[in-house]
Order: sequence, then C-alpha cells, then structure tokens
Amino acid sequence: MKTLRFRTRISKSGTIHLPKNTSLADKEVDVIIVPKTRRLRKTLKAKEFVEKWAGFLYPLESNDSKFDYLMEKYK
Repeated sequence: MKTLRFRTRISKSGTIHLPKNTSLADKEVDVIIVPKTRRLRKTLKAKEFVEKWAGFLYPLESNDSKFDYLMEKYK
C-alpha cells in the first residue's frame, strides 16, 4: 500500500477528518501525528547582515603583491 500524506487540523473535540479515499475503506492503517512547529524568522539589522556575510564572496586575506603589481602597472 502506498503512503498518503495530507494536512488537517484536530478539532476541539479531538476528531480528525480524513479525506474520502475509497482505497482506504475497510483497511487497517497506522496514524502518526506530528505537530507542526512555527519557525520565527529573525530579522537582521543592517550591521548584523554585513557582519554575517562579510567576506562571503571574497576571501578575507588579500593578495597584496598582486594588488601592488596592478597599481604600478596602471599608474
């Protein structure tokens, strides 16, 4: 039997309403309840964003000899 997944709410009286599915009629099934948790997204301030992503695209250590060479070349 294939696995079915759907989202529903448990009513205040404690009942769960299943969608009509004729393939489940008169069959024994396992029910696993996993409560949904809400993730709170933390908003970053501009300074925190810069500190978090600084150096992401470029390495933190610079290649000074290459920089010096290019500065001398294009003076």
